[in-house]
Amino acid sequence: MLVGIGLYIRLGILETPTFSRLVAENRVEKTPALEVIRRQPKEILLTALARTGEQAPFYIFTAFVFTYGTTILGVSRNLLLTAVVVSFFSIPYSGHLSDRIGRRRTYLLGAAATGVFGFVYFALLNTLVPGWIFLAIVLSLIPHDMMYGPQAALIAECFTGRLRYSGASIGYQLASVFAGGPAPLIATALFAQFKSGYAIAVYVFVCALISFVAAALLPDYTNQDISREYDEK
Repeated sequence: MLVGIGLYIRLGILETPTFSRLVAENRVEKTPALEVIRRQPKEILLTALARTGEQAPFYIFTAFVFTYGTTILGVSRNLLLTAVVVSFFSIPYSGHLSDRIGRRRTYLLGAAATGVFGFVYFALLNTLVPGWIFLAIVLSLIPHDMMYGPQAALIAECFTGRLRYSGASIGYQLASVFAGGPAPLIATALFAQFKSGYAIAVYVFVCALISFVAAALLPDYTNQDISREYDEK
């Protein structure tokens, strides 16, 4: 059902003016994935690294927390599930904020907040007080959403028009492989080794630091003309 809904929405969305112009001018790349790897490898690497501090903490805050909460803290899954609805509001607001103050600036603020909040997060969880646990989970998604909200635009705008889709896709999915997927396993291993959530907080901090540095090195095209080809002289 969800696939059908997604297909219906996608078929109803017009192509961007940039891509329509490229088609009209017959400037569509025949092998865009290979071409973007050849022409913009730096942007691919930086966008993948920029997602590290969004991907890894997200899976810790929304997946690992269920195991940690039910087995270590002894709280119900219903409490944990109820807390995640805040993203329904914070993601679109973060996207809106990035239009006003800049994609990169919003992303950097989110990365910095994520790195710091990891320690606050486990401190609140370890109180074993349901109210504080609920607050920890609710607040954890806000710095994440400050990155996730502007992320699609920030990443896509890093790539020139005719390579934009392939470049953004490669950079985006690379982070899922090395940052998102392994995160709950790494968090579990860290807790097994150190018997403390603060070891996981250090891991979150390192991931956020990687994101901060990578995002700082990305170009920011907020409210700029992205219809031109970046490599045009």
